[in-house]
Amino acid sequence: MLYIGIDLGTSAVKLLLMDSEGKICRIVSKEYPLYFPHPGWSEQNPEDWYEKTMEGMEELLLEADKAQVAGISFGGQMHGLVALDKEDQVIRPAILWNDGRTGKETDYLNQVIGKEKLSEYTANIAFAGFTAPKLLWMRENEPENFSRITKIILPKDYLAYCLSGVHCTDYSDASGMLLMDVKNKCWSKPMMEICGIKEEQLPKLYESYEAVGTLKPELAERMGLSEDVKIIAGAGDNAAAAVGTGTVGEGMCNISLGTSGTIFISSKTFGVDENNALHSFAHADGCYHLMGCMLSAASCNKWWSEEILKTKDFVAEQADIMKLGENQVFYLPYLMGERSPHNDPKARGTFIGMTMDTTREDMTQAVLEGVAFGLRDSLEVARSLGVKIERTKICGGGAKSPLWKKIIANVMNLKVDVIESEEGPGYGGAILAAVGCGGYGSVEEAAGKLVRVTGTVEPEEELVAKYEERYQKFRKIYPAVKNLFQEL
Repeated sequence: MLYIGIDLGTSAVKLLLMDSEGKICRIVSKEYPLYFPHPGWSEQNPEDWYEKTMEGMEELLLEADKAQVAGISFGGQMHGLVALDKEDQVIRPAILWNDGRTGKETDYLNQVIGKEKLSEYTANIAFAGFTAPKLLWMRENEPENFSRITKIILPKDYLAYCLSGVHCTDYSDASGMLLMDVKNKCWSKPMMEICGIKEEQLPKLYESYEAVGTLKPELAERMGLSEDVKIIAGAGDNAAAAVGTGTVGEGMCNISLGTSGTIFISSKTFGVDENNALHSFAHADGCYHLMGCMLSAASCNKWWSEEILKTKDFVAEQADIMKLGENQVFYLPYLMGERSPHNDPKARGTFIGMTMDTTREDMTQAVLEGVAFGLRDSLEVARSLGVKIERTKICGGGAKSPLWKKIIANVMNLKVDVIESEEGPGYGGAILAAVGCGGYGSVEEAAGKLVRVTGTVEPEEELVAKYEERYQKFRKIYPAVKNLFQEL
């Protein structure tokens, strides 16, 4: 059989065709625009996601045996607010995960409702990118639009609706809305009251590997597929990426270097960081995970190379970087504000430590190291909870860089396992489709059989020591400039 995994990202949708043995038959990517109507705002048109997904699907299946396609599932950008009216039409552009407009609403939730209450209701506190603060913003600033809302769904679930006609979401993605009781896997009545919405406005909840429906007959005919093709709920991008890297079960770790950066720690049991610096979410395997998320990771390197250096040759920019652990330049990777562990939408990207002999390579190295140090911040929170991690998988566009993987291994002092497929969310989506269609008995079984480690980047004792010294300096910079960010 064949399975399709759809990775709905922030810059593009990537579609992946996988066979029953886990072999990737074909990958197609289609880009769409991202809009910044005001500084700190970030929006997309859901119709663009669907249009480009359909274009990609037709291209993906050009040479495939369409009769073998059994299921479609997803990994998708999280937290985005997609509001539908009674005709299931999109009311306004989707407000995305990296949108920072909800500072006032986030403060209200954390300070007036209170972090303790939020953690009790949802296992998490409010972050600017979460869905609930966006609903409060919409109620205050666009009351007419807010009054028209019949359904509230997440980005990948808009695609699932377009393909199946079912309003659905999964527990992993819903965990990031601040509307779900994560521990008990149900919608939170107190949070619905706070946001002024009713349960019928929210989609039905599913496990990530459960079928929500089948492909609409008219779409099946258009693409030459069977009407029996199952649409599987799928997962938030990080949970899907974790499945795609085999990060399921107890105490496994994955680092994702995508547009955003995450450190993802899977667990069989529910747990909460008492300071809520890490997110406590449901996992796509039916269990739970802790996650630290930084808003700008590989996007920092893309910004630095393409916007500042005016080049897309990332390999050439990194070729002459030799002196690891000795760079005097530091970089704070907060281009869109920051989430874990600072929860500060007003934080900004910052270089510090330049001198007259600072080189282009030093600046590029500082960007790569700054992202690694930012991820280390979240790892330290996990370690403070007694979580013991010795190795991690890695995925995302940044994972294609051997240099960046080496920096990560030594900054974190972790063995970094490189897997055969770097297509984290898309591959995870295809695996979830295979489980949902009965190809495997569980997500853990499927990941164990399909995900293959091809090599390991080992930390080096001398380099670990150098980076430890650098990291201790890095972690002093944000507290020193935090108040200045508020003024700027």
